[in-house]
Amino acid sequence: MTAAVQHDAEGQRALMAGDRDGARSAFATASDLYRQSWVEAPASAYGRLVGMLKSAVLAGDGVPEACFARAELGDRDPASATASYAQALAALILGSESDADAALWAERMGAGNEAFVRTAGAIAALAAHDAEGYAAALDAIVRDFERRTDHLTGVAIADTALVLSVLGARRGMAAEIDSPVLPALDPPRS
Repeated sequence: MTAAVQHDAEGQRALMAGDRDGARSAFATASDLYRQSWVEAPASAYGRLVGMLKSAVLAGDGVPEACFARAELGDRDPASATASYAQALAALILGSESDADAALWAERMGAGNEAFVRTAGAIAALAAHDAEGYAAALDAIVRDFERRTDHLTGVAIADTALVLSVLGARRGMAAEIDSPVLPALDPPRS
C-alpha cells in the first residue's frame, strides 16, 4: 500500500509539472500496486480498490480495473461508503450503460462523511448527464481540496475532482475549473 501511494504521489507531481507521460507511467504502476495490496489486504480495505480505480483512470483507461473491482465486490452491499465509492467509480468507468448502477452506488455513498456526499453528488450528476449539477458538485470538491492542509499522498492536488473530470470529459461533460490544486487536463479523446 505504501508503494502504491508513493507512485500515486509521483504521478500527481508529474501531472502538476505537465509531464503527462511520466504521470501515466507512475499512475499505471500505482494502480497495479493498489490491486496487489487489495489482494493481500483484509476484505474491508475498500480504499485500495478506490485508489486502483482512480490511478487507472489517470493512467489512461481503467476498464480492466473496473471489471476487476466489480468482480471482487459483486453485488455485496457492505454498508460501506468506501465500497460504494469503488462500485460507483467502476460503473462510471464502464460507461453510460452502467449509469443506473453508478447512481445507485452514489446514493449509498451518502452515508459517508461530507467529502463522500460531495463526491456522490458529482457521480450522480454524471450518471444523470446533468452538466450543470456536475459542474457545481465538481467545483465544491475542488474548493474542499483547496482548503485542505493534508493530502493522502502529500501532494496538494484535487485527485478526486481530477478523476471525475476525466470521466466527465469522456462523456462530453467537461467542466473547466481553475484552481491551484488542478493541473491542466488533456483534451477529451474522440
